[in-house]
Amino acid sequence: MAAANTSQIFCSKGVIGWQTLTTANTAKDGTGTVALIFTADPSNGGRVERIRAMPLGTNTASVLRIFINNGSDPTVAANNTMYAQATLAATTNSEVAALATVELPNALTIADGTAFPLVLPPGYRLYATLGTTVAAGYAVCAVGGSYVANT
Repeated sequence: MAAANTSQIFCSKGVIGWQTLTTANTAKDGTGTVALIFTADPSNGGRVERIRAMPLGTNTASVLRIFINNGSDPTVAANNTMYAQATLAATTNSEVAALATVELPNALTIADGTAFPLVLPPGYRLYATLGTTVAAGYAVCAVGGSYVANT
């Protein structure tokens, strides 16, 4: 049996991915209208520290769902699993007050506040969906990094 890592490993470079979401997807299997927000390094994998959803104006209430994909076709349900979800409250556009940002992990917005950081195998991806169609949209951003091979 090979020895486990005995030294701490760190990401070699930051990786940030984002999409603007407006369209509903009621599928709970990661198929349908999905938005790619993070891709792990194809050789060494990656780590996602957090995901942030910022409303871009007036929206009805919805839910943000995050799916892990194994790097294969996301239209095949067997390649995806729902990993986290967070309630998105209705928002009203304002030029004098900040709109509520939802950030995962956050024990107040998701049942499992320990969902992140998330270490992904090489080539795995994260996709995001909304439960209802919204008018202005949400800017959904994943922040993490990629690993380098041991030398």
